[in-house]
Amino acid sequence: MKAFMGLLYLAGVYRGSRLNLEDLWDPSGDGVETFRLTMSLKRFQFLMRCIRFDNKETRNERKELDRIAPIRECFETFVANCQKSYSLGENVTLDEKLEAFQGRCGFRQYIPSKPAKYGIKIFALVDSKMYYTFNMEVYAGKQPDGPYAVSNHCTGVVHRMVSPIVNSGRNVTSDNWFSDVPLLSDLADKKLSLVATLKKKKWQIPDVFKHMANRSEKSSIFGFRKEGTLVSYAPRKNKNVFLISSLYFDDAIDDSTGPSKKPDIVTFYNETKGGVDTVDKLCATYNVARNARRWPLVIFFAMLNVAGINAQVIYSGNGYVVANRRTFLRQLAKGLVSEEMTRRSAEKQNLHITLRHRLTEVTKQPLKCRESNSKSQEMNDQNNKRKLCEPCREDKQRKNTKYCCATCGKYLCLSHVTIICKDCYECKTSSADDGLEVDSE
Repeated sequence: MKAFMGLLYLAGVYRGSRLNLEDLWDPSGDGVETFRLTMSLKRFQFLMRCIRFDNKETRNERKELDRIAPIRECFETFVANCQKSYSLGENVTLDEKLEAFQGRCGFRQYIPSKPAKYGIKIFALVDSKMYYTFNMEVYAGKQPDGPYAVSNHCTGVVHRMVSPIVNSGRNVTSDNWFSDVPLLSDLADKKLSLVATLKKKKWQIPDVFKHMANRSEKSSIFGFRKEGTLVSYAPRKNKNVFLISSLYFDDAIDDSTGPSKKPDIVTFYNETKGGVDTVDKLCATYNVARNARRWPLVIFFAMLNVAGINAQVIYSGNGYVVANRRTFLRQLAKGLVSEEMTRRSAEKQNLHITLRHRLTEVTKQPLKCRESNSKSQEMNDQNNKRKLCEPCREDKQRKNTKYCCATCGKYLCLSHVTIICKDCYECKTSSADDGLEVDSE
């Protein structure tokens, strides 16, 4: 399974997540060699087709209480690991992301502003500076009555998403879907501040903030309460935006914005609002997702994409130098598939001799034959077994032989072998032990 995930990462590195699998396993030279060395195409297709994330025998019973029961345990375990592996910075971003999916799903969403438009919505809490995803929640619509029946109102979502960072003094930046005036005091009780845009239809906004008749461009109007600050900024004529903040309690203007005369609240919001959007772009750059008809696989691919970003943040935070994200993901994929490649090269499998030799070169493991020379010869002498010559069989000819290759165990007739004396063979074998390549014949 580690090798399976490693190949998914490698396909994302080569921007081949949506390519036909046969193109990646193409033996003619157009494919990627690592895929063929790690596992066969049929094995990968089998894992892709049969992978599940829960117990199928109890799934129907659990689905009566939970709409995302097929992947609930796996998803929550992943989120818990993300939270215990990293400490967030002082500013976090709360937003939604959409994982592309057009199959059958009871809680599939349509968001026209997103590139995919149709998919599964996931709420995410992300570090605004390092883009580390700390908390996630799958939007499952209205859940049945039970332990998973939660409120989908903006305030309920915000309280659940920020629960891991309560009493930490951090600031939460969000857009107008998540924001509400009562949230200022609710988060203040949890020692958290909020900076967010606000919908224009909120009844808490005074009419003087909404009227644009006598407003000039680049002007700002401030309102103050004990919970926080409300600002109305007019970036251009007949256009204004509303922001609320429990982090700023003044009417300061950012001088670095020049003629725009943006308030400090607006500048801070622009600097910290893009955490989730940046993570979404990073995931799309080297996306591991493949075409799937099952929505749990879509969430699984989203977890792998986020894990690749989080792993690089932790790796660089521990003092290791990373050239770029592409190089890191390639190293990650190599680390995941190396164990399977080593096991495959060491085991006695029916692999083609060229593939076996290439595996020994990549893994730097000594070439292990199916059987030693003496043992193979003793078995042939004792049992006098005769089998079809493999090259003749490929040429659609039937020719039995009792001779087999001392290296790979392939049965060969005398017309497909090269005669070599025992002394020369031992010389070549000793050269192989010294690191030189042995002739396949």
